[in-house]
Amino acid sequence: MTIYIENHSFNYEMEKLARLFFPNDKIVVTEETDNLLPPYIYTEIKEESVKKVFVSVKTDGFEESSEKVLEPDSEESEKYTERVMAVELYGILSRLTGKKQPWGILTGVRPIKLFRSLAEKHSVEYAKKYFTEKLLVSPEKAELSAATEKYEKKILSLSTPVSFSLYISVPFCPSRCSYCSFVSQSIEKAKRLVQPYFELLCKEIEYTAEIVKQCGLKPESVYVGGGTPTVLSAPKLSALIETVNKNFDMSVCREFTVEAGRPDTIDIDKLHAIKNGGVDRISINPQTMNDSVLEIIGRKHTSEQTLKAFELARKAGFGHINTDIIAGLPTESAESFNSSLDRICELSPESVTVHTLAMKRSSRLTKQGMTVGEGKESPAAEMLRYAEKKLIDLGYHPYYLYRQTRMEGNLENVGWAKEGYDGIYNVYVMDETHTILGCGAGAVTKLKNPCSNELTRIFNYKYPYEYINGFDEMLNRKKRVIEFYDGLFKHLQKICL
Repeated sequence: MTIYIENHSFNYEMEKLARLFFPNDKIVVTEETDNLLPPYIYTEIKEESVKKVFVSVKTDGFEESSEKVLEPDSEESEKYTERVMAVELYGILSRLTGKKQPWGILTGVRPIKLFRSLAEKHSVEYAKKYFTEKLLVSPEKAELSAATEKYEKKILSLSTPVSFSLYISVPFCPSRCSYCSFVSQSIEKAKRLVQPYFELLCKEIEYTAEIVKQCGLKPESVYVGGGTPTVLSAPKLSALIETVNKNFDMSVCREFTVEAGRPDTIDIDKLHAIKNGGVDRISINPQTMNDSVLEIIGRKHTSEQTLKAFELARKAGFGHINTDIIAGLPTESAESFNSSLDRICELSPESVTVHTLAMKRSSRLTKQGMTVGEGKESPAAEMLRYAEKKLIDLGYHPYYLYRQTRMEGNLENVGWAKEGYDGIYNVYVMDETHTILGCGAGAVTKLKNPCSNELTRIFNYKYPYEYINGFDEMLNRKKRVIEFYDGLFKHLQKICL
């Protein structure tokens, strides 16, 4: 499929919208419009007596065009024009494929941010109406957005201009999941790197804490992720957590999470090490309770090990256990997914994150030839409907939501929680509320201007061996945190506090 662009700059959005309908096709975008070769999408802004949007689609056996006169609108002219073009293209592609996208013309990762801005400027009802009428979002997803935004708002109100969250990366796993695109490495292959990596990670945490003190920042949440942090031994987990506790003012920290993602990495000694360090939230992530599916996706644990891990975590005293499940895994039916969720709910976790499979280009599944489903509705949609009803009936509410590219059914990931158990780090990182300071391989520091949406990013080296070899240079990069806050922060405090 070729997308031809004439007299406008909406290349990126038109391509992203087309990919919703043709997720597995090669799409080429060009401004060379002299010779249109089907299959194609042609988009143009016509500057005539009146300004018009023109969209045309031609494939084997299908041809349709649409022209829309641009009328005065209260929105910014360019945003309005782009939206009109997207709506016209969506209509044609929907008729061509028979598909309706649950999120309409929205292609971004953070739809709740948009919903919130509309609700704050106008009202929640206005935001829902705008989503459904202007952006073609389904009524169900508009309602889900409203419910999520309601709970997110409570958490966002806790953040101040001096707030930050800390992310710590442990990029090692027992094995690599077939759907994974993260930088995590098999612990067996990278065993020799663990000790030097661990020592330098603790040094980076200490260095970051010194910067935090110099800048006068306050930790709202700490998240130790990866990878699978619980591949580390109990003594190493204790030392890592102690490094955090010794160097940051944890008396003001609202949440301390450690991902204990793989049930086969969990034992009672590690759980005691985590709990005794003051961690108040862990995540145990089976992804499915179907053992045959677990084997296919490359996870070396069983559903019984998940049950045992939950039992051990409760014995260790954890009062907030999150668990993750994925809709749309290969060979998993709706019945199998529903059964997995039922078994997880019997454990009564305080929060459940329901992900939709995203086909990342660097994942093993994609390299093996698996593609995003192209039917009128993905089986994952039925799974998410079941999950939403089930979890609401059990007293959970949606507290954060985000989307990814190449998701099954163009759906979403949703965090569900019982009252009082929302995962605040998840909200802060997805809303981009305040600064996130990243430590470890693959971590990204995102410096947030407290009075705007501006973000300044500082990247750590991606892989553990790069992190080890380039450690001094990486610490040198972190001096930019001081530069960011020095002087600027004093000014911002005057206008924000």
